[in-house]
Amino acid sequence: MIHFRSFLPAMALAMAGITATALATDLKIATVAPEGSSWMKELRAAGEQIHNQTSGRVRFKFYGGGVQGTDQRVLRKMRIGQLQGGVFTSNGLQERYPDIQLYGLPMLFNSQAEVDYVRHRMDPVLAAGLDKAGFVSYGFAGGGFAYFMTGQPVAGLGDLKGKKIWVPEGDRTSRAAMQALQLSPVSLPITDVLTGLQTGLLDIVAAPPVGAVVLQWYTKTKYITDVPLSYTIGVLVIDKAALKDVSAADQAVLKDVLTDLYARFDRENRVDNVKAREALKANGLKFIEPNAAEVPEWRRTVAAAMDKLARDGVFSAALLAEIRADLQEYRRQQAAAPAPAAPVPRPKRKQ
Repeated sequence: MIHFRSFLPAMALAMAGITATALATDLKIATVAPEGSSWMKELRAAGEQIHNQTSGRVRFKFYGGGVQGTDQRVLRKMRIGQLQGGVFTSNGLQERYPDIQLYGLPMLFNSQAEVDYVRHRMDPVLAAGLDKAGFVSYGFAGGGFAYFMTGQPVAGLGDLKGKKIWVPEGDRTSRAAMQALQLSPVSLPITDVLTGLQTGLLDIVAAPPVGAVVLQWYTKTKYITDVPLSYTIGVLVIDKAALKDVSAADQAVLKDVLTDLYARFDRENRVDNVKAREALKANGLKFIEPNAAEVPEWRRTVAAAMDKLARDGVFSAALLAEIRADLQEYRRQQAAAPAPAAPVPRPKRKQ
């Protein structure tokens, strides 16, 4: 015999559980970060934290290792709702927000200190641009500087001429810069780069140290040209439409957790790149000093190519000019700063 007084509360609880499940928002996020990497572990831990803090109303599923395809495919899947977000490098989002490429323009920055000076001013501008393009973002994680990684030493322009270098699919800025340096760009998905090095399809790749280690590209190269080529960033974006049914309180949880995660990635990646650089040396890769007299010519040649792209509307000429003005100001400040005082030798101890 059914006792309705006990049955009805139990049924109400069960229905409440079904309703909560039905109202949950599932966010499927794609990334090229390899499965098992610290990046994937931290992304999943953040997703679990959000799940718990929203009482299961927001659920993440991360697809690592590039299994969802190239950045262009991920964006297409986001448009039709198969995915709700992705982790992109700067060139990966250019189709929807071209100015996101600006940080990664080749030969733009000379040092991490220059990057920090510009990012302090420009991060909010680019985040606002992503918002206008229909994305919610949670900060930028610097991936460090990419360097030429080669099978033969590269110290000058003559060593580059005609060599086959990987450029990401659809990356017009990298293609234009490499052509200006008389290289032969080869477009491939990032997942095919290691095979390209193994088969001789590629002679050169450009990557930050930590990326070269994680993706195992260092195993097929012998030399690194020790001049920063381009600054890399990563950004997690979610399509605004995917969050339309998520309450303001739950969106605040996403913002808190993911902003903290990307600030941590930004800090940790700097340390990881220093460690990765030492690991590359320990594995026998040799760092080659470029011909100092030629480097300014590299920069002028690439800058001219970037100016042409800006005139063609590939990205904002005004924002590029703003970044360059910031860099000039920073360099002027550094040139005017007094040199650190030489250490005063300690007096010898009396014996």
